[in-house]
Amino acid sequence: MPTDPLPTRWPRYVEFAPSVLVAGGLVWDALSPQDYWGDPMLTAASVTAGALLSLRHTLAVGAAIVVGVFALTVKDGTANDIEGHLELVNTLFAALMGVGVNRVIARHGRHLDVVRTVAEAAQRAVLPAPPERIGSLSIAARYQAAQTEAHIGGDAYAVQRTPFGVRLLIADVRGKGLGAVSAVSVLLGAFREAAEQEPELTALADRMERALLRESEQLSEENRLEGFITALLCEILPDATGLRVLNCGHPSPYLCHDDEVRALEAVDPGLPLGMGALGVARPAPVDWPFPAGSTLLLVTDGVTEARDHAGAFYDPATQLAGHGPFQDPEEVIGLLAREVERWTGGPRDDDMAVLAITRQPLGNAAKVKPMPQGPG
Repeated sequence: MPTDPLPTRWPRYVEFAPSVLVAGGLVWDALSPQDYWGDPMLTAASVTAGALLSLRHTLAVGAAIVVGVFALTVKDGTANDIEGHLELVNTLFAALMGVGVNRVIARHGRHLDVVRTVAEAAQRAVLPAPPERIGSLSIAARYQAAQTEAHIGGDAYAVQRTPFGVRLLIADVRGKGLGAVSAVSVLLGAFREAAEQEPELTALADRMERALLRESEQLSEENRLEGFITALLCEILPDATGLRVLNCGHPSPYLCHDDEVRALEAVDPGLPLGMGALGVARPAPVDWPFPAGSTLLLVTDGVTEARDHAGAFYDPATQLAGHGPFQDPEEVIGLLAREVERWTGGPRDDDMAVLAITRQPLGNAAKVKPMPQGPG
């Protein structure tokens, strides 16, 4: 049997709880006027050790309990009578119960390890890493799942060089699990195909919407009504001097330039993808400057809805300001991840996806060149 510690990470002081319970139970048994009043503490020590510690330590705790109780029966003169024998049998049963608990939890932990491995492999297959460089653009991305048993969720991002410039997508699918991964797969497939063909971002969003609606036809009416995807489509113009942003109900992107961080907020963020049946017209994209040396930061609501102990939301525009200028996108993402972790002080409730694009100054890299148009 494996004897490695269980995969769950506990605070260091928790590991001492079984030892404290063993000592307390044996002292109580030794000093109490009635025989073996401390037995409940000894049973709790065995079960607690099985739940928190490795098999080796669980066996050590069980052995300490059995030896301690045997010493007490010798002290009390009951080691050779039926009362002492029954007490030792009960103590041995408690120790074996702790071992049983340890094996059940260890088996569950191994199962979760398999689930995590499969989920992370599926996530990587659906959501491959974007290219690190496209012309004068340096690109980085990071996906961090919430602290749940299966590291899989519905956040997505993509970067694609097209005849119309470099196009970016970041999105957040409602829900988690394999259903969310399926929606992400459809979304990314539609984006990669339509980004090459549609000259306007609104037409690109419409193509993605239609692909999602076709996929949802096999779902129940309730799931169709509740299923939607917030998305942000960005287009870096071929000369890399400007941005075009179409917001579909998603958190705004941020532009980091020198020490300033500015939210590129849309007047009308529009409806999420998958809600086209409501008949609301999609807003027009908004153009923004993209100065050399600046970084465009796209996030999901795992960042903007992260809360501190007082319930306040994390604001990248406020928290990242004053840390620039940033030299590359990895620097921005690394700082953001540390800031969010510090802000929440613990596990997050939602997945976090971040996509960052830095426009390197002239001389560091060549300008982004448009891809050649196809024949005709």
